[in-house]
Amino acid sequence: MNYRHIYHAGNFADVLKHAIVAAIITYLQKKDGAFRVIDTHAGLGVYDLGSDEAQKTGEWQTGIGRIAEADLSDDLKAFLAPWLAAVAEVNGGSLVPLKRYPGSPLLVRTLFRKQDRLSAIELHPQDAAKLARLFDGDHQVRVTELDGWLSLGAHLPPKEKRGLVLVDPPFEKEGEFDRLVDGLDRATKRFPGGTYGLWYPLKSDADTPGFHANLKALGRPRTLVAELWVRDLKTEKGLNGSGMIIVNPPFTLADELANVLPELTKLLAQDKGAGFRVETLVGE
Repeated sequence: MNYRHIYHAGNFADVLKHAIVAAIITYLQKKDGAFRVIDTHAGLGVYDLGSDEAQKTGEWQTGIGRIAEADLSDDLKAFLAPWLAAVAEVNGGSLVPLKRYPGSPLLVRTLFRKQDRLSAIELHPQDAAKLARLFDGDHQVRVTELDGWLSLGAHLPPKEKRGLVLVDPPFEKEGEFDRLVDGLDRATKRFPGGTYGLWYPLKSDADTPGFHANLKALGRPRTLVAELWVRDLKTEKGLNGSGMIIVNPPFTLADELANVLPELTKLLAQDKGAGFRVETLVGE
């Protein structure tokens, strides 16, 4: 296990992913009924931006760091508001200075109403133990030490019959794109009405077109793709960008993303090759 998100917490990829997750949570809360978030690769839950690991890469400074200091347009400010409110809450109510960054489990928990629930799945024993301590005594959160891919069968459908399934693998092994497609296939058969968020990296050697083709072949209606890259996609070394596949997205999400991603891309850009796209992969 050589991947640790502490090196990358709060980076540009987290900005896109967590802004979308927060927007979905806000949308789900338009109905009074309870829902459940199932986070299949939950991680630690919260990250110390002052740690040696975070300081070594400094990736958060060109992600959440830029957003916290930027003069945002009204539209982008409104779209990012739920996510930024959660980040501020874990920093004592302010974005300045930034000392901690919430991973997806703490992000969604911070946004919850009293009836909402979280199932946080984490395979690695040390990380699962830390996550359990973070939510110790919290009856709205259940932490399970388990391979996240297995949870796409065992934990679906949730008893609430509503919710978000977030699949955010570390992509440290070969075949993660295939596992995403297979996992979505299995999960949507068990819980077809759920909203799904699948994160993936944009690298020069990644077969993103093949991944999208395989998703299209599943034929799941209402599949949206949102991507943001901060440098030319042909750059050979490192993470150039990231994407989210959203199945059963909020009806307003595609238009909202199309509206705010041009500005967000400019804020996060690291070279002139930065860009974005929002498109419907599979329609109704």
